[in-house]
Amino acid sequence: MKTIEVSGNEPALKPLLELAGEESVIVKTASGREFIVTEIDDFAVEVARTRQNRELMAFLDERSKDPVRIPFEHVKKELGID
Repeated sequence: MKTIEVSGNEPALKPLLELAGEESVIVKTASGREFIVTEIDDFAVEVARTRQNRELMAFLDERSKDPVRIPFEHVKKELGID
């Protein structure tokens, strides 16, 4: 993920950034490519950075294939939770 700093006063960007501050905006180019412009928070940045961690994502992908599952009701019983 790359960050490009802009002042927000560029005439072509200002309306786009104001709208993106209210709701997500899809920008579609003449060639059909689409981009999402949205206001983000710290959590969104953390999620994006986590997704870029290939080692972690490979680990989670492999772990999700584990067929062993413990039913939630069993866990609650073991912990004495109603």
